[in-house]
Amino acid sequence: MSIASPLVDQFRRRISYLRLSVTDRCDLRCAYCMPERMTFLPKKDVLTLDELHRLSLGFIARGITKLRLTGGEPLVRRDMIELVRALGRKLGANEGGGGLEELTLTTNGTRLAEFADDLFAAGVRRINVSLDTLDRARFETLARRDSLPQVLEGLAAAKAAGLKVKINTVALKGINEAEIPEIVAWTHAQGFDATLIEVMPLGEVEEDRFDHYLPLSAVRADLERRWQLTPSGHRTGGPARYFDVAETGGRLGLITPLTQNFCEGCNRIRVTATGRLYACLGGEEQVDLRAALRSEDPEAALDRALDTAMRIKPERHHFAIDRAGAQPALARHMSMTGG
Repeated sequence: MSIASPLVDQFRRRISYLRLSVTDRCDLRCAYCMPERMTFLPKKDVLTLDELHRLSLGFIARGITKLRLTGGEPLVRRDMIELVRALGRKLGANEGGGGLEELTLTTNGTRLAEFADDLFAAGVRRINVSLDTLDRARFETLARRDSLPQVLEGLAAAKAAGLKVKINTVALKGINEAEIPEIVAWTHAQGFDATLIEVMPLGEVEEDRFDHYLPLSAVRADLERRWQLTPSGHRTGGPARYFDVAETGGRLGLITPLTQNFCEGCNRIRVTATGRLYACLGGEEQVDLRAALRSEDPEAALDRALDTAMRIKPERHHFAIDRAGAQPALARHMSMTGG
């Protein structure tokens, strides 16, 4: 694909970060994310690995420098590691590479023991692992699967492979609220970074998210009664605001889509496993990239679609969880959009 203009939206934000979902399928069923009997996409609707690769190259040509592979759970996708290897060749440090500065992924960790070494060999240096509790019984209740031992084994394998790990924990009132200090302390003791996230109102689930919504302003106040938190200048290209924790010697990130909107600096777009580009996690604005890829002139069609995406990207989202029984902000589940 010929080099085209960088991706800049109507609010003059430079878009350099792509979150690309390779599947909506997951081997867990986290209660705040999806229903137990989740209906997944037919495989015929999902982009092939070749299409995902070509799509990624198109984004890199338009100035995407950070690419995060997501799901669902990306490591359940058959031959997923082949895509990682192909994209790893675009990292600037590799011979013949260029354009891509970082290739990473978000995972639930259940299959890390199998793939950690391969990920590192392919050029991945940093991963995010979703982990909401260290208690096995609570994990099984939350994820509806007894998989904590596999996750802990995977984290050990990632550490041994040389991958830098950030633990992502969704703060849930009445569920893991009291455990959050322990999770942060344990994470830092392992040499990992910790990030706390407010629950996002995406998709219908069996429970009312309002019952478990825990604002991170309250969590931060609780942590500051225990520890000294100093604002950090550390940035990863994502939405987290970071703090150094003196007593643990680690770094803590807070992602606050509800209590402290971070949209003014948004540099991200998301693409689903079916090739739908969502210009905002909290909006319905979308462009069909699968149609562009399968057109007679895919390069030109993809460029036009990306230009359209820049014109429709909104200034901000309008997430809210302000009352019991409220409908989710959007009907689609997080696993469909890409976490």
